[in-house]
Amino acid sequence: MTIEEIGEWLKIAGEPPYRAEQIFTWLHSGVEKFDEMSNLPKKLRENLCNNFHIADVKIKKRLESTIDNTVKYLYELYDGEFIESVLMNYHHGYSVCISTQVGCRMGCKFCASGLEGFFRNLTASEMLAQVKMAEKDNGIRVSNVVMMGMGEPLDNYDNSVRFLRLVSHEKGMNIGLRHISLSTSGVVPGIYKLMNESLPITLSISLHAPNNEVRSKIMPVNRKWNIEELLKACRDYIDKTGRRISFEYAVIDGVNDTDENAKELASKLKGMLCHLNLIPANPVAENNFKSPDKAGIQNFCNSMIKYGINTTVRRTLGADINASCGQLRRSETLR
Repeated sequence: MTIEEIGEWLKIAGEPPYRAEQIFTWLHSGVEKFDEMSNLPKKLRENLCNNFHIADVKIKKRLESTIDNTVKYLYELYDGEFIESVLMNYHHGYSVCISTQVGCRMGCKFCASGLEGFFRNLTASEMLAQVKMAEKDNGIRVSNVVMMGMGEPLDNYDNSVRFLRLVSHEKGMNIGLRHISLSTSGVVPGIYKLMNESLPITLSISLHAPNNEVRSKIMPVNRKWNIEELLKACRDYIDKTGRRISFEYAVIDGVNDTDENAKELASKLKGMLCHLNLIPANPVAENNFKSPDKAGIQNFCNSMIKYGINTTVRRTLGADINASCGQLRRSETLR
């Protein structure tokens, strides 16, 4: 709930409006029970307890990398469902990758998150809880958030936008919107809605292919909104917001990694305010996709740069703990 929504409830309950900010601040400091809100009258705390619950996540599994201290969490929700989240330590601070849905309906062939389909949306509170638990468990402050875990944020649009407004609120966790990335597989109507929200986040597009033939084979969403529609929405987004878009490209050996692929991709991205982020494809037991070797990925990167596209290779974190999302949840649910 926002401060304003809490205030409306307090008004009906006959409580003074200034309590709304107190409650909001407590919630975003990570309290797990209303009884912990020590500056509220006992009667109000009881009333809150009788009418609301504080969404939380419980750590089911915790894996910590011995290579780079990346921490991967399997969280259990109140209804027994499981989601994943990853905490990463960069030179600029701690970044947490959160899930926005239980499962995913997008069905990308190289991703483990949607192998069992879609179960339900997460609430904004359940998204916040992932950030707060990472802070609490490690005794740190998270400075960056990536909405790139399980699920499609724009398929859970209202809760995703509510999360963005809550997590960035100055009376809450106060994480700047410019330090938050939202990743979409290409839900075009959601991109157009998002461009009018005045949220200066980084929009990341999971592109992963240079043409419709390849993309439709590995990303079913492309059959609904093809590359031409998607890139037009991206150009319109850039024109409206002035924000650079990041394109994510999982490099898959023998699928999308040739110089001809690079040339075709560059021709589509040429002239856009964008950055291309190359990702070594993660091995998933249910498919036979694999990443090229380091030299192959670097060659593709060099080709993109040669064709005029600002391109980098994402540093792999948590390689020894399967830090890419979906794999840990699946191992738990198949037990």
